[in-house]
Amino acid sequence: MTPDPFRLITDAASRTGEAALALAGRERLRLAVTGLSRAGKTVFLTSLVANLVAAGAGRRTLPALEATSGRLRAARTVPPGVEATPRFDAEAHLAALAADPPEWPARTEDLSTLSVLLTLRRRGIYGQVLPDREVTLDLLDYPGEWLLDLPMFAQDFAEWSDATLARLSTGIRAAPAAEFLAFARALPANAPAEDSLARRGHALYRAFLLDARDRLGLRFLQPGRFLNPGPSGDAPLLWFFPLPSAARESPLGELLARRHEAYLRDQRDRFLDPVFRRFDRQVVLVDVLGALHAGREAFEDTAEALSAISATLRYGRGWLDLLTGAGIARVAFAATKADHVPEVSRDSLASLLSDLVDAPRRRAEIAGASVSVHPVAAIRCTQEATAAHEGRVAPAVRGVLLENGRWATVDPGLVPARRPPESFWNAAYFEMPVFRPPALEAGGRAGVPHLGLDGLLSTLLGDAL
Repeated sequence: MTPDPFRLITDAASRTGEAALALAGRERLRLAVTGLSRAGKTVFLTSLVANLVAAGAGRRTLPALEATSGRLRAARTVPPGVEATPRFDAEAHLAALAADPPEWPARTEDLSTLSVLLTLRRRGIYGQVLPDREVTLDLLDYPGEWLLDLPMFAQDFAEWSDATLARLSTGIRAAPAAEFLAFARALPANAPAEDSLARRGHALYRAFLLDARDRLGLRFLQPGRFLNPGPSGDAPLLWFFPLPSAARESPLGELLARRHEAYLRDQRDRFLDPVFRRFDRQVVLVDVLGALHAGREAFEDTAEALSAISATLRYGRGWLDLLTGAGIARVAFAATKADHVPEVSRDSLASLLSDLVDAPRRRAEIAGASVSVHPVAAIRCTQEATAAHEGRVAPAVRGVLLENGRWATVDPGLVPARRPPESFWNAAYFEMPVFRPPALEAGGRAGVPHLGLDGLLSTLLGDAL
């Protein structure tokens, strides 16, 4: 993902202009909120926007951030201009959360962006002699499935096919992938470039991906648009699949390779360049509990996916990064849904995440980025409770179930502080219920109840605000 010379020049020019605006007290800060599918990006962004706007109106929704930044005098979303990318509809998401009964935001289907203009009173003596600062915080939402396309940019069609087929042939993937693998391996060395073959292989491979995501809880699934095609729908450039080496020299193999190349080119133009260039800060959301409860292979699959993604991103603040804005200076890894475990387990949840992302965390630190790990619930929907279990009282959480609107007390068990030993996986897997979000004031004017969001933002953005 090294930028070409033209991009270096244009990025440097943009950075120079932004530096001039910063001297005048008008700055821009770009926050990349990343995460695999179902990690909670849309909920995180909605809560972030609502709580910033509420804090700007005088509500104490983000106390830890206020302690490390300038005094937030106002916060408002920037009205849309002539952008080609859709706008992140925080108002609609907040309306869904404030409905009766409240609803969680729908799955993200496309890219969307939003900017929040923050007016900050300078700290200390500077606040008495200098005007307020204006900082524009740029945010972006996108389908989490697309994130796994990033490692594909380092592979050609043959390399990607070999790696994917090897992954499909082992462990819990092998059985649901059996029909696709049988089809692909039966293709002759002179397979014709017929769309009936291409679409049949694509359909079988996509069916496996959907099953692996929805039933097995796997996340290292490529390409992302096979799972979530976005508003373009089922376009012809998606009609490819990993092909065994025996058929790659065939007319069908040449067709699939061209479509693979066209797909990556389209993703670069639509997703990679608009999203992952020139961000200053990054938060990586991880559903650690979901991975843990899905079993050992799903847990290890999540770790592998995060490591592969981080290897494609650019961290640090060398001279080239300062010139172009290409390096990410601060990274926060966040274990989402931290309200699904009692307070006594949250340090272990953060420790488990730190162990899970050990490779990407060290990679970012070596490159010079500041790294932190947090347990977070962007919207808190449970309260502390206790539960009786085999004659003893154990810490638990209590919330309203989404499916029937009834209160339930749940004991999720202990969260291991490190990757669990093999014996851990021998127990029956626990399935955490889905809780209903809390009732909100209309429009989220009072902010959104959360757990740890302000501490994460303080570490990630406090120095810049």
